[in-house]
Amino acid sequence: METALVPYEDAVKRYDPVIGIEVHVELSTKSKMFCGAENTAGGEPNTHVTEVCLGLPGTLPVLNRTALEYAIRLGLALNCTIAPSCRFARKNYFYPDIPKNYQTSQSDEPIASDGYVDVILDDGETFRVPIERAHMEEDAGKNTHIGGDDGRIHGALYSLVDYNRAGVPLVEIVTRPIEGAGDRAPEVARKYVETLRDIARAIDVSEARMERGQVRADVNLSLRPTPESPLGTRTETKNVNSFRAIESAVRYEVSRHAAVLDSGQPVFQETRHFHEEDGSTSPGRAKSDADDYRYFPEPDLVPVAPDPAWVEEIRAGLPEMPAQRRARLHKAWGYTDAEMRDVVNAGALDLIDATTASGVTAAAARKWWMGELSRIAKQGDVALDQLNVTPQQIGELQGLIDAGTINDKIGRQVLDGVLAGEGDPVAVVDKRGLKVVSDDGALLEAVTAALAAEPDVVDKVKAGNMGPVGAIIGAVMKATKGQADAKRVRELILEQING
Repeated sequence: METALVPYEDAVKRYDPVIGIEVHVELSTKSKMFCGAENTAGGEPNTHVTEVCLGLPGTLPVLNRTALEYAIRLGLALNCTIAPSCRFARKNYFYPDIPKNYQTSQSDEPIASDGYVDVILDDGETFRVPIERAHMEEDAGKNTHIGGDDGRIHGALYSLVDYNRAGVPLVEIVTRPIEGAGDRAPEVARKYVETLRDIARAIDVSEARMERGQVRADVNLSLRPTPESPLGTRTETKNVNSFRAIESAVRYEVSRHAAVLDSGQPVFQETRHFHEEDGSTSPGRAKSDADDYRYFPEPDLVPVAPDPAWVEEIRAGLPEMPAQRRARLHKAWGYTDAEMRDVVNAGALDLIDATTASGVTAAAARKWWMGELSRIAKQGDVALDQLNVTPQQIGELQGLIDAGTINDKIGRQVLDGVLAGEGDPVAVVDKRGLKVVSDDGALLEAVTAALAAEPDVVDKVKAGNMGPVGAIIGAVMKATKGQADAKRVRELILEQING
């Protein structure tokens, strides 16, 4: 039974947390790393396989050139040095989901090394995370454990193995020890993995969807008494697959390590399992060191020596990085620092960018995505980009408002129709009959009726009191179910009063 946790705030006052993160990014190539099997998520089990990824005797691997290009592209985006020559190695230990019983990976000669990533934290502060290496390897298959309570192998009656994912190209990105984060270590970990996700998408090497396992993080943590002390014993929480879980895992392990150290016991070097339901971790297995994997050079693959001219061609073709893009859009949109942070943290940057591309002002785009749509997303506990509306539809909706076809109030009704699947904004307006009433005859009739119901308004306005005009406008809007042109209604009221 583990020692009771130390409150996080107390733990970081007395210990200095050091984190290290290993992130696996699946590459979106058409075929696998060393064979021609289809690299596509899903499918019937064991259908995206060949003799090579099944490890049948006598088969030989051939490196996927596109996977190499994507690895170089990612390494460059992480400010790494690309190796003039590197090689693959066999990483040996029992993989029930890799039939070869070893993983083809890279050990002491990775494709990319010595880089860094600048991470923008929630308050706008920049924190630099040092990258030790980014190396190529193949993914494992998937085990499904049948029986038991939690889907894990312990307590299961039997297991099923699907080799569709075995051999899928990966780049594993390994940080150096991340020091100096202090009490913000959980936030740094979360934002770092978010940044890697954004970079992978920006350079088009991966869909980088965590819910599909295309980005997975192993989170290492150790505590030491002071920043000047030697590094403490680390634990590694494996396969954490959401940003919130990454932050929670770091917080939990800080509290747990502090409790162990406070009790006078040593921290045991091991892997840990993260539990989404309560944010806790539990023991896995004793953590292996590199010697335990018995690495040796892969005899079936020649060393990889990318042409320097090709590397520079790849570098020249890199798109704008997410941080630079955010800075450019921040300036172009004219948002305050706080507004821009809110947009980024809400995951609305791409949505607003695409909305402004349809001709909408940045202010109007932000109004919709950070206002009404953000409220709806929170109510449904979904991300903004999961709502049933596109930036193009928001652009069309705002265009109807700008043209005077509808007003803001009606716009919200139109949005409800779009979200309900009734079609694009124009179709919803026509279907629901929501166009603004701007016909003078219909408006004048409503104005005359409203003034007749409030006979003292005419005298008050003629005496210089304009306050009652708002009440008359409100009455007309009510009579027209909010579809009157408020500006024209005001003009007609004053024309009637001043006759």
